[in-house]
Amino acid sequence: MKTIGWKETLELVTLNVPEVQAKVDTGAKTSVLHCVHIEDFRDKGAHYVRFVPFGHEHTPTNKQDSFILPCKKQMTIKNSFGQEECRFVVTIQVKLFEQEYEMELSLRDRSKMEYPMLIGRNFIRGKFLVDVSRSNLSKKHISKENS
Repeated sequence: MKTIGWKETLELVTLNVPEVQAKVDTGAKTSVLHCVHIEDFRDKGAHYVRFVPFGHEHTPTNKQDSFILPCKKQMTIKNSFGQEECRFVVTIQVKLFEQEYEMELSLRDRSKMEYPMLIGRNFIRGKFLVDVSRSNLSKKHISKENS
Protein backbone atom coordinates (compact mmCIF):
# COMPACT_ATOMS: atom_id res chain seq x y z
CA MET A 1 0.00 0.00 0.00
CA LYS A 2 1.14 3.54 -0.72
CA THR A 3 1.42 6.10 2.07
CA ILE A 4 -0.45 9.40 2.00
CA GLY A 5 -0.01 12.38 4.29
CA TRP A 6 -2.47 14.38 6.37
CA LYS A 7 -3.26 16.43 3.25
CA GLU A 8 -2.88 15.49 -0.39
CA THR A 9 -3.21 17.07 -3.81
CA LEU A 10 -5.28 15.03 -6.20
CA GLU A 11 -6.87 15.36 -9.63
CA LEU A 12 -10.64 15.19 -10.02
CA VAL A 13 -10.68 13.49 -13.42
CA THR A 14 -14.48 13.43 -13.85
CA LEU A 15 -14.74 17.16 -13.06
CA ASN A 16 -11.71 18.11 -15.16
CA VAL A 17 -9.95 19.68 -12.15
CA PRO A 18 -6.19 19.04 -12.34
CA GLU A 19 -5.38 19.93 -8.71
CA VAL A 20 -7.35 20.16 -5.50
CA GLN A 21 -6.05 20.19 -1.94
CA ALA A 22 -7.80 17.64 0.26
CA LYS A 23 -7.48 17.00 3.96
CA VAL A 24 -7.24 13.33 4.88
CA ASP A 25 -9.80 12.62 7.61
CA THR A 26 -9.81 9.08 8.99
CA GLY A 27 -12.66 10.10 11.29
CA ALA A 28 -14.92 10.77 8.31
CA LYS A 29 -16.51 7.70 6.76
CA THR A 30 -17.33 9.31 3.40
CA SER A 31 -15.24 11.71 1.32
CA VAL A 32 -16.82 15.12 0.74
CA LEU A 33 -16.45 17.90 -1.82
CA HIS A 34 -17.32 21.57 -1.38
CA CYS A 35 -20.17 22.43 -3.75
CA VAL A 36 -22.92 25.02 -4.00
CA HIS A 37 -26.29 25.08 -5.78
CA ILE A 38 -26.80 21.38 -5.09
CA GLU A 39 -30.11 20.13 -6.43
CA ASP A 40 -31.42 16.71 -7.28
CA PHE A 41 -33.87 15.87 -10.03
CA ARG A 42 -35.29 12.92 -11.90
CA ASP A 43 -35.21 12.39 -15.63
CA LYS A 44 -36.88 9.36 -17.21
CA GLY A 45 -36.88 7.64 -13.82
CA ALA A 46 -33.16 8.14 -13.15
CA HIS A 47 -31.96 10.21 -10.17
CA TYR A 48 -29.37 12.96 -10.86
CA VAL A 49 -27.61 15.74 -8.96
CA ARG A 50 -26.69 19.13 -10.43
CA PHE A 51 -24.00 21.06 -8.53
CA VAL A 52 -21.31 23.73 -8.83
CA PRO A 53 -18.02 22.47 -7.36
CA PHE A 54 -15.93 24.78 -5.16
CA GLY A 55 -18.38 27.71 -5.16
CA HIS A 56 -16.97 31.20 -4.98
CA GLU A 57 -14.50 30.72 -2.11
CA HIS A 58 -12.36 28.15 -3.93
CA THR A 59 -12.04 29.14 -7.57
CA PRO A 60 -12.43 26.09 -9.80
CA THR A 61 -9.66 25.45 -12.28
CA ASN A 62 -12.04 24.26 -14.96
CA LYS A 63 -14.34 26.33 -17.18
CA GLN A 64 -17.60 24.48 -16.56
CA ASP A 65 -19.93 26.09 -14.01
CA SER A 66 -22.10 23.12 -13.09
CA PHE A 67 -22.06 19.36 -13.45
CA ILE A 68 -24.80 16.76 -13.62
CA LEU A 69 -23.96 13.29 -12.35
CA PRO A 70 -26.08 10.28 -11.45
CA CYS A 71 -27.01 10.27 -7.77
CA LYS A 72 -25.62 7.02 -6.37
CA LYS A 73 -27.50 7.42 -3.11
CA GLN A 74 -28.88 9.86 -0.62
CA MET A 75 -27.69 9.41 2.92
CA THR A 76 -27.86 10.94 6.36
CA ILE A 77 -24.41 11.96 7.58
CA LYS A 78 -23.39 13.45 10.92
CA ASN A 79 -21.33 16.59 10.31
CA SER A 80 -18.34 17.65 12.40
CA PHE A 81 -20.71 19.32 14.89
CA GLY A 82 -22.70 16.11 15.43
CA GLN A 83 -25.75 17.34 13.50
CA GLU A 84 -27.40 15.03 10.97
CA GLU A 85 -27.57 16.24 7.36
CA CYS A 86 -29.10 14.70 4.28
CA ARG A 87 -26.50 14.59 1.48
CA PHE A 88 -26.36 13.38 -2.09
CA VAL A 89 -23.55 11.01 -3.02
CA VAL A 90 -21.99 10.78 -6.49
CA THR A 91 -19.16 8.67 -7.85
CA ILE A 92 -16.22 10.27 -9.66
CA GLN A 93 -12.80 9.25 -10.93
CA VAL A 94 -9.81 10.76 -9.10
CA LYS A 95 -6.10 10.46 -9.72
CA LEU A 96 -3.54 10.02 -6.94
CA PHE A 97 0.06 8.84 -7.47
CA GLU A 98 -0.71 8.91 -11.21
CA GLN A 99 -3.28 6.13 -10.74
CA GLU A 100 -7.03 6.50 -11.22
CA TYR A 101 -9.47 5.42 -8.53
CA GLU A 102 -13.23 5.53 -8.14
CA MET A 103 -14.34 7.69 -5.23
CA GLU A 104 -17.75 8.20 -3.65
CA LEU A 105 -18.25 11.84 -2.68
CA SER A 106 -20.96 13.47 -0.65
CA LEU A 107 -21.70 17.01 -1.80
CA ARG A 108 -21.84 19.81 0.77
CA ASP A 109 -21.26 23.52 1.21
CA ARG A 110 -17.85 23.66 2.94
CA SER A 111 -17.31 27.39 2.40
CA LYS A 112 -16.40 27.90 6.06
CA MET A 113 -13.83 25.11 6.00
CA GLU A 114 -10.14 25.47 5.15
CA TYR A 115 -10.01 22.61 2.66
CA PRO A 116 -12.56 22.21 -0.15
CA MET A 117 -12.36 18.44 0.09
CA LEU A 118 -12.03 15.69 2.69
CA ILE A 119 -10.76 12.21 1.90
CA GLY A 120 -12.64 9.76 4.14
CA ARG A 121 -11.77 6.30 5.35
CA ASN A 122 -14.02 4.47 2.84
CA PHE A 123 -11.67 5.67 0.10
CA ILE A 124 -8.46 5.13 2.12
CA ARG A 125 -9.27 1.60 3.32
CA GLY A 126 -7.29 -1.09 1.54
CA LYS A 127 -5.40 1.37 -0.68
CA PHE A 128 -3.36 3.70 1.52
CA LEU A 129 -1.66 4.09 4.88
CA VAL A 130 -1.75 7.56 6.47
CA ASP A 131 1.37 9.22 7.87
CA VAL A 132 0.05 12.23 9.78
CA SER A 133 3.54 13.74 10.09
CA ARG A 134 3.81 14.25 6.30
CA SER A 135 1.84 15.93 3.51
CA ASN A 136 1.48 15.92 -0.27
CA LEU A 137 3.29 12.61 -0.70
CA SER A 138 1.56 11.92 -4.02
CA LYS A 139 2.76 15.23 -5.45
CA LYS A 140 6.30 14.66 -4.16
CA HIS A 141 6.26 11.15 -5.66
CA ILE A 142 5.35 12.57 -9.10
CA SER A 143 8.04 15.26 -8.82
CA LYS A 144 10.68 12.58 -8.05
CA GLU A 145 9.60 10.47 -11.04
CA ASN A 146 9.81 13.49 -13.38
CA SER A 147 13.32 14.50 -12.18
